[in-house]
Amino acid sequence: MKLKSLSLLVMTVLAAPVLVQADDSPHSFTGNVSLTSDYVFRGVSQTQNGPAIQGGFDYSHKSGFYVGTWASNVAWVNEGGYKDDSSMEIDLYGGFRGSMGPVGYDLGLITYYYPGDDIAGVKSPDTTEVYVGASWEFLSLKYSHVVSSNFIGWYDYANSKSSRNSKYLELNATHDLGGGWGVLGHVGHQWVNNIGDANYTDWKLGVTKDIGFGVVTLAYSDTNADEAFYTIAGEEIADGRVFASFSRTF
Repeated sequence: MKLKSLSLLVMTVLAAPVLVQADDSPHSFTGNVSLTSDYVFRGVSQTQNGPAIQGGFDYSHKSGFYVGTWASNVAWVNEGGYKDDSSMEIDLYGGFRGSMGPVGYDLGLITYYYPGDDIAGVKSPDTTEVYVGASWEFLSLKYSHVVSSNFIGWYDYANSKSSRNSKYLELNATHDLGGGWGVLGHVGHQWVNNIGDANYTDWKLGVTKDIGFGVVTLAYSDTNADEAFYTIAGEEIADGRVFASFSRTF
């Protein structure tokens, strides 16, 4: 599946009419689309410092159950030699969310799948995590734990040790400034099991503006990752960067 396939998905979402649902319906369907100058995930560029087109669909039930899918073009899988003919990430996820008084909670599972041709002797970058999150007013805390064989292809080949049980802890904050303006902050830490030199902390600060038909975000992201572990095909992918995005939800 190539970038043009994702572009077609995004165009379909943009062209689709907004679903009108009865107020008393227990079902909810939403779509989302975004354009970004750099797809930054946990402080690391997934597009080799290049732009991305992204989109997805979600279903939720009033009980709290939800499932969804989301896709983006990526470059690191192919450029890093993890799979041949690979240019996309497809996420599949589901879970249960709700609230207990002022505290919200979210329990779920997500798979990051990278279509392409496997390479003999190379560990697959496909990854599955379970996660648990909590939110209160403007703050949210989330913990993710890898349950697949490895985390995005990390593997200690010298000692035959997998990166299963890698984990990520993040704290996020948002604040509404009024007039459609907002600010956001994020700090997280990635532990790569059995490959301690690949561990790092990332942080992000940004400003958002609701322009009526979508939201524009301008943000700065940085990490303390060792560039020797986060350089692919000559591109440093975990250093400081400014990026901008436009997103719309249907």
